[in-house]
Amino acid sequence: MAYPTDTLYGLAVDPRHPDAVRRLYALKGRVETSALTLIAADLDQVRAAAEMTPAGERLAARWWPGPLTIVLRARDVLAREILGGGTTVGIRVPDHAVAVALAREAGFPITATSANRSGLPAATDAAALARALPEVDAIVDGGAARGGAASTLVDASSEALALLRDGAVPWSKVLEFMQ
Repeated sequence: MAYPTDTLYGLAVDPRHPDAVRRLYALKGRVETSALTLIAADLDQVRAAAEMTPAGERLAARWWPGPLTIVLRARDVLAREILGGGTTVGIRVPDHAVAVALAREAGFPITATSANRSGLPAATDAAALARALPEVDAIVDGGAARGGAASTLVDASSEALALLRDGAVPWSKVLEFMQ
C-alpha cells in the first residue's frame, strides 16, 4: 500500500512478514542489504518494534511527531529482511494524520520506504505514484505531499549518537539539544 507522509509518499507492508518485505524490495528494485525504515503511531508501537534508549527517548520527546528517524536495536518480532543484514531499525512517528492512522490501524509500525523505484525520484502525489508503481496494491490519496528534505536519520542505538543521513532536522540542532 502507498500512503502520504509528512515528507513524501511511502510504501507500507507489515515488517513482521518476510514475504511482504521481500515483495516490497522487489517492487522498488532495492538491494536487500539496504535496510527499510518504519513509521509508528506512538511510542508504544516504537517500543514493540525496537529497544528504546535514553537518547532515543529524548530525541523522540523533542522531534516527534516529525521528520527525525531514530535508529535503535530491532526486536526479534521484525522480519530480519527489513534490517538489511544488520541488527538495528530506523523508526519515527510522522507528523501526518493519514500515516499515523494507518500505523494505528495496523496495530504495529509499518514500513516507510519512499514510494519510488530505487534511484528515481519519490512520488509526491497519488497520480504520479500510480504511474511510477502500477503494481502497488492500493494507494491512499492524501493529496500532494509536502515534499522537501527526507527525515534526518540518527543512530541512537548506543550512547554515542551518529548522523546516518542529513535531512529535515539539522544535525547541529540535534547535537545542541543533546548537550
